[in-house]
Amino acid sequence: MASNTPKSAPKPRMRIRAGDQVQVISGKDRGKTGRVLRTEPRRQRVYVEGMNMLKRHMKPQQIPGREQTAGGVIEREGSIHVSNVMILDPKAKGPTRLRVQRKDGKRSRIAVRSGAPID
Repeated sequence: MASNTPKSAPKPRMRIRAGDQVQVISGKDRGKTGRVLRTEPRRQRVYVEGMNMLKRHMKPQQIPGREQTAGGVIEREGSIHVSNVMILDPKAKGPTRLRVQRKDGKRSRIAVRSGAPID
């Protein structure tokens, strides 16, 4: 998989991590909430459980040493750009921005809305 970023470019950072509860703020799933399954920092994209569902038509595959995998129409989550989701505040239960606070050399994520720690 070729990437357009040169090797010397710094690795992009995202404040949203796998396992976070997020709310979709734009697109066809606007207003829905879900858990982040995985992130792709280089592409600035996240996969949210049950959001942006895509249909893929798969052929049955014969893999040596295993049974044949079922074919058919398979639904799976598609990626969403990180700017289209906001993390849910654990205290206020609404979407919030994040602030990164450093204390004794450790980074912690803080909800701007209520000041509650996310981690």
